[in-house]
Amino acid sequence: MRDIFSKLQVLMVAMLVVLVGCSSGDYSDLDQFMEDVRAKPQGVIQPIPIFKPYKAFRYNAAAMRSPFEIPVKIREIVLLSMSSDVKPDEKRVKEQLEAINFESLFMVGTLERNGTVWGLVDDGLGAVHQVLSGNYLGKNHGRIVEVRHDSIGVVEIISNGPDSWIERPRTLKMKEDS
Repeated sequence: MRDIFSKLQVLMVAMLVVLVGCSSGDYSDLDQFMEDVRAKPQGVIQPIPIFKPYKAFRYNAAAMRSPFEIPVKIREIVLLSMSSDVKPDEKRVKEQLEAINFESLFMVGTLERNGTVWGLVDDGLGAVHQVLSGNYLGKNHGRIVEVRHDSIGVVEIISNGPDSWIERPRTLKMKEDS
């Protein structure tokens, strides 16, 4: 133990000698640098720019048709507006696929059991859902009216003005393999 302690003392003394030998009292290069910096003209700092206050934008088109949905053709509106008793059932409990835009949904297949054809719908978020006639999907109260092996027939209820609704037929096609 004493041997280790003495070796440690010798090592510390050797390190101290090396450090003292490396140091010098000559700071002339540092003094010269400081004089050069002080001799340069002082810069002027520009004042902080004054920013205009943020003006909030109010989006008033929330009740209008989404720009990403296919617009309803005028001729189609005239034909569909003849049934004026159309109205979405607001008391009905929403299904999971009704939170997703119709354009984001893809049919990826079918299942058939005991004569019943189930449609398989990809929600665009990585999940596949089984649907039948009578289920709902899309944000426009889309009710599935027919499940075929290559497509799903849907009837959406869309607004045609204040307190006026029309039915619009849509088809969810089978997703093409990329």
